[in-house]
Amino acid sequence: MSEDIRVRHITEADWGAIVAMESRAYAGLGLSEGRAALRSRADASPSTCFVLDVGAQPAGYLLALPYPAGRYPDLERAEEAVIPSPFSRNLHLHDIVVTERLRGRGLARHLLNHLTLTAGSRGYERISLIAVGHSEPFWSARGFTAHPGISPGGYGPHAVYMSKATKRADLLVPSA
Repeated sequence: MSEDIRVRHITEADWGAIVAMESRAYAGLGLSEGRAALRSRADASPSTCFVLDVGAQPAGYLLALPYPAGRYPDLERAEEAVIPSPFSRNLHLHDIVVTERLRGRGLARHLLNHLTLTAGSRGYERISLIAVGHSEPFWSARGFTAHPGISPGGYGPHAVYMSKATKRADLLVPSA
């Protein structure tokens, strides 16, 4: 792939592309949320939500927001309040989507790496997610571990709550 790849924060102009990508990715699973719910999640934590550009076009996005470990967004409701990060050391990866024509090229890994670095630099100790549509093996291969005691209702019959530790940036810097 010779085009420029860039991860950046979401802007107002991105919402049409984000909603279209989300619908194509999740409508078949009965998990599409719609614009208002997606925006509410991004508004809850704009510093941990990103768009992936390939060339000059949005080709993917990622929504992550602070949530207490073991908890997750309700797909049928918009976010009502921001959970301040000092009270939650867990960052929940709610959505990660790459447009169909560019899948299989490592772009999701690019977004996930960006999130992991961002989470560590902001003091988050864990990243959680809900694997949907039989995607648990994909996430296991990226270091996420299933928590069988947590049953994520509303995310489909094969949903699995998973998490992994993140390396905090201050632990990576050698002390003087």
